[in-house]
Amino acid sequence: MGVRRGDALLVHASLRSLGPVRGGVGAVLCALRGALGPRGTLLVPAFTPENSDTSPHYRERVRGLGAGERAAVRAAMPPFDPALTAAPTAGVLAERVRTTAGAVRSDHPQTSFAGLGPAAAELLAGHRADCHLGEDSPLARLYEADARILLLGTGFDTCTAFHLGEYRRPDPPRRRYRCVVACEGARRWWEYEDVALDDGDFAALGAEFESAAGADDVRSARLGRARCRLVRLRAAVDFAAVWLGKARGSEG
Repeated sequence: MGVRRGDALLVHASLRSLGPVRGGVGAVLCALRGALGPRGTLLVPAFTPENSDTSPHYRERVRGLGAGERAAVRAAMPPFDPALTAAPTAGVLAERVRTTAGAVRSDHPQTSFAGLGPAAAELLAGHRADCHLGEDSPLARLYEADARILLLGTGFDTCTAFHLGEYRRPDPPRRRYRCVVACEGARRWWEYEDVALDDGDFAALGAEFESAAGADDVRSARLGRARCRLVRLRAAVDFAAVWLGKARGSEG
């Protein structure tokens, strides 16, 4: 598909979409690292909506529950620990990367990234806790590094780089977020303000981006049972910032 040795590569993967793979997730990870070579760096989202009561994941989890039951769910939420907290909603490849020896993880308690490779620590450093996916997140560092995105059996609706475009549109709306963190060994709730993230139109955004993109900006191929895409992150973010500014207008 054009993954180059030495690249910085952000991967979103649905192994179920690929179909049976001999060797499973381990074989997929080995193939990716082999394609990148020893100088390449592999990153994955390691998001954790499970420790927030302002996330869509939480709202779905407590749907239909009474006040006492909702309180019990909140009380049982463990604080985020970058070394230990699992990211089950990110998928099995992301979890394999996160738990591989030598992996690095960014510090955001909701939208962390994990990575393997010589540039991982630099790309994941400085992820501010009140900046999900903006200028103080790994996405901005990947933009600077001219990274690629591999959508491995997933669509543009999962393309987190489009969120950096949300931050770069004029005056994006903002909202309050809340999650459980550890502070000096104690569990506490932390509330902060950030850009209101919305991926509801990312599939439409991706379709228009792909239609307008140059040959080096989007490549597609079938791997196993799935259509996959290799995307230049800078091109995706630049297109998203303009497209979202027009499509969403002056919301908020």
